[in-house]
Amino acid sequence: MYHAAHGTDEKRPFSMATLRRIASFARPHRRRLAAFLLVSVVGAVLAVATPVLAGRVVDAIVSGGPTGVVVGLALLIAVIAVAVAAIGIAQRWLSASLGEGLILDLRAAVFDHVQRQPVAFFTRTRTGALVSRLNNDVIGAQRAFSDTLSGVVGNVVTLVLTLVVMLSLSWQVTLLALVLLPVFVLPARRMGRRLAFLEREAAEHNAAMGTQMTERFSAPGATLIKLFGRPTEETREFVARAARVRDIGVRTAMVQWVFVTSLTLVSALALALVYGLGGFLSITGSMAAGDVVALAFLLTGLYAPLTALASARVEVMSALVSFERVFEVLDLPPLVAEPANPVPLPDGPLSVEFQSVRFGYPAADKVSLASLEEVARLDGRGGEEVLHDVSFRAEPGQMIALVGSSGAGKSTIAQLLPRLYDVDAGSVRIGGVDVRGLSFDSIRGALGLVTQDGHLFHESIRSNLLLAGPDATEAELWDVLERARLAELVASLPDGLETVVGERGYRLSGGERQRLTIARLLLAKPRVVVLDEATAHLDSTSEAAVQEALGEALAGRTALVIAHRLSTIRAADQILVLEAGRVVERGTHAELLVLEGRYSELYRTQFDEPASSPTVALAAG
Repeated sequence: MYHAAHGTDEKRPFSMATLRRIASFARPHRRRLAAFLLVSVVGAVLAVATPVLAGRVVDAIVSGGPTGVVVGLALLIAVIAVAVAAIGIAQRWLSASLGEGLILDLRAAVFDHVQRQPVAFFTRTRTGALVSRLNNDVIGAQRAFSDTLSGVVGNVVTLVLTLVVMLSLSWQVTLLALVLLPVFVLPARRMGRRLAFLEREAAEHNAAMGTQMTERFSAPGATLIKLFGRPTEETREFVARAARVRDIGVRTAMVQWVFVTSLTLVSALALALVYGLGGFLSITGSMAAGDVVALAFLLTGLYAPLTALASARVEVMSALVSFERVFEVLDLPPLVAEPANPVPLPDGPLSVEFQSVRFGYPAADKVSLASLEEVARLDGRGGEEVLHDVSFRAEPGQMIALVGSSGAGKSTIAQLLPRLYDVDAGSVRIGGVDVRGLSFDSIRGALGLVTQDGHLFHESIRSNLLLAGPDATEAELWDVLERARLAELVASLPDGLETVVGERGYRLSGGERQRLTIARLLLAKPRVVVLDEATAHLDSTSEAAVQEALGEALAGRTALVIAHRLSTIRAADQILVLEAGRVVERGTHAELLVLEGRYSELYRTQFDEPASSPTVALAAG
């Protein structure tokens, strides 16, 4: 495996460190692994014993020995055959359990690690490529334990024992048979590198197909394709990728077949040499006939492991490609780390404070991988500061509203509060405690966030609600639905709480979806609420219903509200006007109107009409 990992391809970052990491995943299964290795060794020893016994049978027959000896040897061969079969079953069970255990460990490690990545990772990564790492590549890595390892161990032991026995029977015949050994070694390196390249290329194309299916088979993706009339082009693109995978599969199969067939041919030629030289030595009296038969059987037992080991190199290269792609994800460090000794939050209502906050979104090379974005090179841009010295404070129970043009930094502020990103300078505090000193559980327990898209999982209403309160009772679920003005609708559904809402909640209307996310927020009982454009893209009727539900969500809680519709934040205790990442105005609704500044301009844009407009002229008669 070490030499398999060190080909001449300089682009392949395989090393002993990679092999040590693979060993670390196998360490929890070391007892089962030891049993598997022991069974493999015993099976290899028995496989070598059979040809030797066959030679003794031939010697006994040629010498006219006692019938009991021949029968006894035949029975012993039969017992060994039964034992080899039983050992084979045990070996297969152990290898399968090792492989499946490794799949579980790898998938759990990757899934947990990915969940700890910042939001920027998910905004850049193609979902299909990421899912491919959890499926195709993990299974490819598993093959190294379930298939390759068993073959390598058993074949190495068989090879060593076979050589020892053959040399003891006739060193001349053994050396002659080994003359053709270089034919195995030379093509193995070349074929291994070629197949590893094909394996990586196939993995990339499979990931691309997975991404295309994930995006196009979602409700919004399928709608977009239909609206622009591109089903034929999408099918053509998918078929082109699938055809590439097909071509790679055919080439891989042919390379492997030619390789194994060539090695089998060499084995047959070596066997002819053994029969020729061994037969000559037997006729001249230099060797027993039984030894010739034993050597012939042993030679098959010699070249079969050699062929398997040469093929194993190819399998190891493919498995290492899969391990590399899995470790590539695991090596991407999360930008937001939980503190080793978190500080507890104080009880009761909580304040929210931003102190001289400066922030810039991280560059792609800090949060993503080129292979997951399916680009040749990551975008080097990023890190530019988007928030500049932002400071404000919301006392417990107060509402702070953020307004401003698109791209002013409002949603960025909302993402810093739940610590989806960490600030570059300054601090964000909840209850007087820097969020970087809080545990993730403390932040989640204290803060609730409602965004404009109202995301729901393709699960039942009950499951989507229980995400915020796994231990909630039936009465509590109906209570939050009632307060979110959704109980009557859910009760009218044929399956009630068990109704599946569809992918991203698309079986519900926009207003219903938003009210369900508010119900989930109410179930979480946060002490701080963040509303990021919670009523955007809703019609007047839906907005009115959502506003009623929001009234329940905001009652008695500290709130940070982002809104384009200024009518929704007139009652805010303080309104912050942001432009280009800076707070340019602050005050109450009335105070800001008097200033005749940016807020007043935004307000007039939404609620006033110029006197020369056609509507006003028509009304004036």
